[in-house]
Amino acid sequence: MAAFAFATSRLPAYIDRARTLSGLACVLALVGLAFHAQSLYVEIIQGDGLRLSFSGVISLVAFQLASIGLIGALERDLRGMAAGLLILAALSAPSIGLHADAGGGSGFTWQLQAHILISVFSYGLLNVGAIVAVFALIQDRRLRAGNLSSINHLFAPLETTEKLLFRITAAGFAGLAITVTSGVMFVDNIFAQHLVHKTSLSILALILFGVLLLGRVFAGWRGRRAIYLYLGGFMILFLAYFGSRFVLEEVLSKSWG
Repeated sequence: MAAFAFATSRLPAYIDRARTLSGLACVLALVGLAFHAQSLYVEIIQGDGLRLSFSGVISLVAFQLASIGLIGALERDLRGMAAGLLILAALSAPSIGLHADAGGGSGFTWQLQAHILISVFSYGLLNVGAIVAVFALIQDRRLRAGNLSSINHLFAPLETTEKLLFRITAAGFAGLAITVTSGVMFVDNIFAQHLVHKTSLSILALILFGVLLLGRVFAGWRGRRAIYLYLGGFMILFLAYFGSRFVLEEVLSKSWG
């Protein structure tokens, strides 16, 4: 409902009711976030530390998507994009509680728990970037095709979208760099803990995001080249986070810890 209200508030036919619709959307989104936060707390916070199952990680990322979407909706031009983030968050949130026995953080040191939280936060941020990249790609194709309609009001100006994408890339790159570094420092044995594939793919994604940022700063990269490079890096990161974990927990019945 919040996503629908945000999206509707951007359409010309509802311009007179835009403030009311966006206000209603904010209230609904806040209520949803409160219930989601309560469920996450019960699922993840345990007496002896964190407990992050495969489904718990997905739900935690969904919470981050919804939170960033709500914050982004404070900017009128970004409310269409915020609606997309809220929809994806709503689709992912029900995963909580599924396969709850898989994985766990019992016995993890505080350093390793911090590494896990930074890792999930970085992935969630870069996941938002992937959605922004898709928005930019759709908008670029519509503009090239001269396909102009009221739907265009759901998109922020392309230049604004690209600037947002690179800001997210920079923040996500920093978080991912901290994640990789802390993982090497605090994980006792990467090979014994089945983390070698995740670490290798994360480093490869880190390199791609770094190349993208360098290309932006020194060569002014933008448009499709930048979007496709970002999405390529994100797909590698997706395999690192969820591909490796899915195989370990759902296929091999093992865990990261």
